[in-house]
Amino acid sequence: MSAPNTAVSSQVSDSIPDGPCGDDDCGIRDVLDRLGDRWTVLVVVELAKGSRRYGELERAIPGISQRMLSLTTKRLCRDGLLERIVHPTLPPQVEYRLTAMGRSFSGVISGLADWSRDHKPAIAAARLAWDGEHPGRPPAAGAGLPSPS
Repeated sequence: MSAPNTAVSSQVSDSIPDGPCGDDDCGIRDVLDRLGDRWTVLVVVELAKGSRRYGELERAIPGISQRMLSLTTKRLCRDGLLERIVHPTLPPQVEYRLTAMGRSFSGVISGLADWSRDHKPAIAAARLAWDGEHPGRPPAAGAGLPSPS
């Protein structure tokens, strides 16, 4: 990089505010990617009850397709949250269980689920109040913005 470009780059990076982890990359985006995937949360919640064979896991999570279960378990294995055990039978039986890191992740998810359960009535009341103050306006329309004429 030329000297002027280096100077501009350092000025830009100096003006960027610290993120949620300060100036380092704490991996929060990776974790949010996992938490933001509804199938991940459901798989982890189910496996927090104990190890499950693939078919048991599929039956325990209504609405999940074989493709999504396969993708989700592969991602969780790749992240080190699940362990995949293949039993040498015919046909092979595959079992999944949480790793130590996966069990600690399930604790975070349980806390989030508890918080959701505890605050569900308050969130519903807040939504009703907001909807009453903004009749006919869908939530995505942008609260506080003038209505298009």
